[in-house]
Amino acid sequence: MVQTIKQLAAQYAADTVALRQHLHAHPELSFEEVNTAAFVTRELERMGLQPQPLAGTGVVALIEGQPGGPAIALRADMDALPIQEANEVPYKSTQPGVMHACGHDVHTSCLLGAARILCELKDQFRGSIKLMFQPGEEKLPGGASLMIKEGVLQNPAPKSVLGQHVFPKLPAGQIGLRPGRYMASTDELYLTVRGKGGHGAMPEMNLDPVLVAAHIIVAAQQIVSRRANPKLPSVLSFGKVIANGATNVIPNEVYIEGTFRTLNEEWRDEAHQHLRQLCEGLAASMGATCDLEIRRGYPYLENDPALTARVRAAAEEYLGAENVVELDQWMAAEDFAYFSQAASACFYRLGTRAPDGRFASSVHTPTFDIDEQALTVGPGLMAWLALQELAAQ
Repeated sequence: MVQTIKQLAAQYAADTVALRQHLHAHPELSFEEVNTAAFVTRELERMGLQPQPLAGTGVVALIEGQPGGPAIALRADMDALPIQEANEVPYKSTQPGVMHACGHDVHTSCLLGAARILCELKDQFRGSIKLMFQPGEEKLPGGASLMIKEGVLQNPAPKSVLGQHVFPKLPAGQIGLRPGRYMASTDELYLTVRGKGGHGAMPEMNLDPVLVAAHIIVAAQQIVSRRANPKLPSVLSFGKVIANGATNVIPNEVYIEGTFRTLNEEWRDEAHQHLRQLCEGLAASMGATCDLEIRRGYPYLENDPALTARVRAAAEEYLGAENVVELDQWMAAEDFAYFSQAASACFYRLGTRAPDGRFASSVHTPTFDIDEQALTVGPGLMAWLALQELAAQ
């Protein structure tokens, strides 16, 4: 079966590349994937499937094999980022300021390619495979959460959920995975510190919110350094500070944005409380006031250890053990985490760098691109993992 899948993946490789290049040239932002969803729907219908819309611009379809087997789910996200592409390639984005800089065009085309392979083989496996084309991974509340609320993990309920994501640190032909806690939760922080502005030469007449904000930014780091268990990864970062005064003008308020990330939901809630108490208490102690809004984002992502072990074994059979590597924990976030909190799940990384070092630009950059050999590896591997997981007891 391995060789059959590899042959089909190679046979359809040019088509998969064409799908990806079309998607790359026509990106759409989170929850605006109207044309992308229509394109995916047409491709699935060509395979004889009956795709259905879900969560607005999401698409779901079911490949049914022989009766009597379990169900599993395969996921791809479809949205792009608000980035102006810098690559000069024939398939460059045609949408100003919008780019598939996180590889979701790769994920979608790989899942379409895997679906085509699995449709060819549906007489040779028992059970069903649910295809989940998800909107809005890059924007809260995350399309995964909406699809789950609308029943994507029901009728049939998959025993496991698999997802893949591009990884330019690995060459095409390799994948990376990690059992257990892999990616962080993510919360957005919006803080406004209010004082009393005035002339910078007369601080005694004012209540300087810039000074208060500076104390809060520095003091907040002790939540990570002194409140968190040192064995538990935590990140608190402030990336935007606006104090719209001048060289001689103290403003009335300071606006701050940041992020908090960790790998434990209990500590996450506790850290929120510590942060609120610190901001409000420190501001009050200096005579100021503040408002802190915490927009709760994605939970942490946990790969089911038993499922991940099966994925590793199947991937080693398909790619060779030398091409399956162990990943470190990563403090970035992914809304696939919602699937990992609701079902047995495994999220692995697909190498996309060329052997000569090309295509090494990170995701979320205007020069991100891939070695298209990954578009042969990705669909075939996903189809193989799906069949192995259906057969697993």
